[in-house]
Amino acid sequence: MSGKIVLNLDEYRDKVLGCWLGKNIGGTLGAPFEGRRETHDLKYYVNVTGEPTPNDDLDLQLLWLKALEERGPRMESRILGEYWLSYVPVDWNEYGIGKANMRKGISPPLSGEYRNVWKHSNGAWIRSEIWACIAPGCPEIAIRYAYEDACVDHGSGEGTLAELFTASIESAAFVLKDRDELIDVGLSMIPEDCGVARAVRTAIDSYRRGLSWLEAREAVIKETEDTGWFMAPRNIGFVIIGWLYGDGDFGKSICTAVNCGDDTDCTGATLGSILGIINGASGIPKEWKDPIGDTIKTVAIANFEPPKNIMELTERTISMARKVLLEHGEPVIISREPTDLSTLSTDMLKRKDVARELWERSPFVLQYEFVNISVSLDYMGYPEISAGSPRKIELKLRNKTPEALEVELTPILPPDWGSIPPEITVGLEPAGKERDSAVEHMEFLPGELKKDVAYRGMIGVMVKGRPTTGSIPIAFIGV
Repeated sequence: MSGKIVLNLDEYRDKVLGCWLGKNIGGTLGAPFEGRRETHDLKYYVNVTGEPTPNDDLDLQLLWLKALEERGPRMESRILGEYWLSYVPVDWNEYGIGKANMRKGISPPLSGEYRNVWKHSNGAWIRSEIWACIAPGCPEIAIRYAYEDACVDHGSGEGTLAELFTASIESAAFVLKDRDELIDVGLSMIPEDCGVARAVRTAIDSYRRGLSWLEAREAVIKETEDTGWFMAPRNIGFVIIGWLYGDGDFGKSICTAVNCGDDTDCTGATLGSILGIINGASGIPKEWKDPIGDTIKTVAIANFEPPKNIMELTERTISMARKVLLEHGEPVIISREPTDLSTLSTDMLKRKDVARELWERSPFVLQYEFVNISVSLDYMGYPEISAGSPRKIELKLRNKTPEALEVELTPILPPDWGSIPPEITVGLEPAGKERDSAVEHMEFLPGELKKDVAYRGMIGVMVKGRPTTGSIPIAFIGV
């Protein structure tokens, strides 16, 4: 196994189980206080019933596991968007905005960007554990999945950056235990000047200066005034406060995070998951495990049968992780051999080049992969169109084959619409040549429009001399 990272199967299973158990524990602890802005003084559950409180933080991850099992490890945002529309009946905040946009024909990541006042909120980073568990010790893989997930309902917002942060920490936690090193991994995956990074650094600075957790909380609130309450930067800051001031104690840590207030089921559940991965289910104190058992209670998903308990969820997660690691060719092996981290360095876990490519993506650009070409559609702004005003889009084509190709792009538009030009023919040199790519523009000329009505069409894509044809959906909102 020279040059490989080896994770012992039993130890890995214990960590995955600890992740899901910690999620249920922290979510149950924080659920009664969700949305309250004042501080609390919790030291234990106030709502013990023998089972966990239903929590959408976990629900969506059960759905993502279903998507992976059905569609395979090559996952992308439009696939996840379809699962949103089929299996998530609730329309809470960014969930509802993302779904409404997709129903109008607006695809991710634009679905999470357009008219979304909640794109900086908490709906994405709270569902990052599945990506970490299927890519243990591989943060660069975990964040790719996390981006495809988050952009559906958060576009390019802080909510998406927050999921890059948590997914990378949780993935690295399978091979690292040191808190400060793990936080550094997370910070390496997001822009230095983003709201999440500023909130995290504020929490760390407060801790190092010897401030109380209450004073650290106030500092984080002040630092995040631009995004405010119930948003990702502030609540990620509260997670870090819990972790820093918890003194390595599981119960104290999650209670401190929840005691900061705000989105308390999310902060408690995420920190519970992180600590569950680091210490494994065997390292979570019995007094926190026993009162909630191992069942799964759902509230935000429907129309399919989710795992009945966290042990079933754990085994299915492990099965999918084997497929993901094989698909991506990562040097991490899940084995019955002893864990071997001798080749590990923290620098291996900090792939800012991969992360930067994700966070610098424009939310207005949609990527489509065909067998022989790739096409990116750039809306060049919000997908809005006005009567009598030409609306331009940009199309970038790239040849993926060793032969020259000729591609025809034909718009199919709503009645009474026109386009300039009415059709485009593009010649592409073989892949790797200077002119294997081309940038083209189209202008659409709408007829009579109604305000806030979605107008949908498509651009037909035909490669001459090849049997493969396809289409790219387009949608505009009348203004």
